[in-house]
Amino acid sequence: MIFPLSIVSLFALVSLGLLASPWPYLAPGAVIGLVGFTVLYRKPAWGLLGIAALVPFEGFFKDSSVSGSKLLGASLAVIVMLQLALHQIPSQRLRSNLWHCLIGFMVMYLLSLLNSDDLGMSLGHLRELSVGLVLFVITLLIGRELNLDLFARLVTLAVTATCAMAMFSAKFQDQGRAAGLLEDPNAFAMLIAFAIPLGLLLVIRSPNLLHRLFWGGCCLLLLGGMTKTESRSGLVVLALSLLIGIWHYRAQLTHIRPRHLGFVMLGAAIVIPLAIYAMPAGYMARIQSLSILSAGAKAQDESLGRRASYIVVGSQMIREHPVLGTGPGTFPLHYATTGYAKAFSANRKIGDLYRRAHNTYLEIFSELGVPAGLFFVGMLGHGLYNLIRARAAWMLRRDGQRADMMTHLGVSFLSLTMFLMFLSAPNQKYVWIMLALTSVLRIKAEQAPLSPETQA
Repeated sequence: MIFPLSIVSLFALVSLGLLASPWPYLAPGAVIGLVGFTVLYRKPAWGLLGIAALVPFEGFFKDSSVSGSKLLGASLAVIVMLQLALHQIPSQRLRSNLWHCLIGFMVMYLLSLLNSDDLGMSLGHLRELSVGLVLFVITLLIGRELNLDLFARLVTLAVTATCAMAMFSAKFQDQGRAAGLLEDPNAFAMLIAFAIPLGLLLVIRSPNLLHRLFWGGCCLLLLGGMTKTESRSGLVVLALSLLIGIWHYRAQLTHIRPRHLGFVMLGAAIVIPLAIYAMPAGYMARIQSLSILSAGAKAQDESLGRRASYIVVGSQMIREHPVLGTGPGTFPLHYATTGYAKAFSANRKIGDLYRRAHNTYLEIFSELGVPAGLFFVGMLGHGLYNLIRARAAWMLRRDGQRADMMTHLGVSFLSLTMFLMFLSAPNQKYVWIMLALTSVLRIKAEQAPLSPETQA
């Protein structure tokens, strides 16, 4: 791979300029930047791994205009564009069965933007969404070189580290609820739900007992972090993920003999009461509040009441603007004018009155219109279907390890799509990386040669 001489010359000129400037001590930074740029140019997939690993730590730089994640993302975007222009990356990699949904979504998005009730809010929303779109394109182009095992390790370690920080330091908590380096405990629970299936895969694949204990300890920290978030939605998503995992490995459950059931029941009798005892009292109260919904009684929980008000306001917006919505990012503007905003605002601050829908699907349908919402849901549905087809392709080729990887990635992606019902996060980086990755993995699996036994 040829490194463009113009890039080297540019960094050399920057270094010389810094040496002649009042800040000569910054000149070594340009040299370090050149080295990093060179490494990324040769191994762009490492940049994508770095972005995935930095997602849980983005809170460190929330008040900074320049961060490691932004620098890495900008450098990777420049490198990928250069390699695409120099034909070092084939343009055929941009092919994906997700484009028709994404293009339809973006057309409706731009039409809604032109018809927005508040152009400033909509442009801010577009700026945030553009990060996810850039990651989508980058992943399509370099996703084939992505080391999935290393991806699972880095994501698990990064989220586990933030879990440990949140569990043992009040600095990383929000009113007693673990939030990691994020502002919302539910957003933190989303990262945990995404990482747990990957961590369990590492436990299953561990080559020896020491590695199994290490990754098992990471999974316990992840579960502890999920408990500390006191996220009811996280509990629901986690339970569904574990059920899917049990169904996937049901063949291995046949190895359990009747004589082993006594030990299983004894372990359950010990672990379940301990888990309930270790669970925060506030979390238990939040879980018990869900029984009010099944009983059909009026919700006394303020959080559930707020979420119900979001649905009422969002439904009204959809009825009044079904085609183009009210404009990207304008849900808080409409919610603030209702009586719900005042009723659920403790101190009448701007942040309490202007609330997002806390439901990505509701937000998109109400802000962008029904057609855009259908395109968005169809895009996520295609992504899940891609992973199902990729798993089937590897099963056909009798590659159990890659099929297991597709299953765990599928559960992680499903966790993200389910969490979007409880969070307003259309620009979440893992969503867009995984969305493009589903297309890449399906193409890669279906293009892999069949084994001689299968052909026979």
